Amino acid sequence: MEKQAILSAIVTHFENEYQVLAKAAMATYEAATHEENRAENKYDTRGLEASYLAESQSKRARELQQTANRYRGMKPVRFGEDDPIGQGALVTLKSEQGEAAYFLGPAGGGARIRFGDIGFVIVTGASPLGSALIGKEVGDLVILESGGNEREYEITGVT
Repeated sequence: MEKQAILSAIVTHFENEYQVLAKAAMATYEAATHEENRAENKYDTRGLEASYLAESQSKRARELQQTANRYRGMKPVRFGEDDPIGQGALVTLKSEQGEAAYFLGPAGGGARIRFGDIGFVIVTGASPLGSALIGKEVGDLVILESGGNEREYEITGVT
């Protein structure tokens, strides 16, 4: 599996999200500054609320752009079965629910990415799963506790 192509798919995902959100922020800003949204009295806050929304959307769009740039700057790292897992690893985990793939990245945790026939979720080292994976190898078990329940995962692959 070509790691550079995976990184490119991740960059494309975040760039697409950025484009959508940037357009929405611009439309919201235009609505906030439109003459029809001028306050008619001191209780009319439509324009103010729209400007807050536009500001939040713009901030999130900048975060998405920064995330895309972080992945754009990543160098592809190839991991073998005996290598400790670190940032840039694509990890396959098996549990009672089946198998799932996770990419250990610097940002954008929770994003679901499709690349060819595979799908994976980005996790960061700040997440419980990401921090549990760091330093592990193929064949190791990862146990996560959440809400008093334990889930056990076996690392079945890493690239």
